[in-house]
Amino acid sequence: MKFWKKHKNIGLALGGGAVLGAVHIGVLKALEEHDIKIDYIAGTSIGSIIAALFAFAKDWQEIKEITDDLNWWDVSAISLSNSGLLSNKKIQKVLAKHIGDVNLEDAEIPVAMVAADITTGEKVVLKEGRVDKAAMASTCIPGVFVPVEINDRLLVDGGIVESVPISAVKEMGADYIIAVDLTDIHAQKKPQNILEVLLRSFDFTIKNATQLQTEEADLHIRPDLADYNRVEVDQRDDLFEMGYEEAKKVLANF
Repeated sequence: MKFWKKHKNIGLALGGGAVLGAVHIGVLKALEEHDIKIDYIAGTSIGSIIAALFAFAKDWQEIKEITDDLNWWDVSAISLSNSGLLSNKKIQKVLAKHIGDVNLEDAEIPVAMVAADITTGEKVVLKEGRVDKAAMASTCIPGVFVPVEINDRLLVDGGIVESVPISAVKEMGADYIIAVDLTDIHAQKKPQNILEVLLRSFDFTIKNATQLQTEEADLHIRPDLADYNRVEVDQRDDLFEMGYEEAKKVLANF
């Protein structure tokens, strides 16, 4: 019997990775084709945006259309703050346009987003409050984006505490966890500017910790992303296909 027939509460944990998040959409396509119902979903960084759209009833085709229209500059703007080079406030507009001004607790599928308190270093799992603010916090790469204040806490990208939010879906009630990990990337060329330096440093910081965290997943989807990077949007179709094919291969064995 297939695993999804035996488990009542399947959780999907979508990891961080900026443009690499196109992999998640391919995974969603494969899950739909296998008729796998997701009962809980959580995301970190780009995974939080995909999770939000899916939790509010967007299927993989709609999510692909939405994200195909985005690039780095669509969700960021130059910041005058001394705590970040850019602001990611444009994420608010993107989510408001496609799912409305909604709260996390209003989602059709229970959803959570992982962020980190930049003051204390604590993991913060956001399950209530505005979706757009939570997504801004979860995608707020330290040093690149200005931290987001929620409930008197300054929050940044959850990748520094849990890049693939397995514990979040487990705490929500999932008894079988599918994890999608986008950290299998390698340096291919020298960084060309300060943003690439910061992003590369961020990747190296989270990679080792993620390998330990994802051991708790029941089903692990981890495509080989050695030939890809976080920022070049012309990779998206290839990444989508890679996510789809990798998920199909993994699911065929369960």
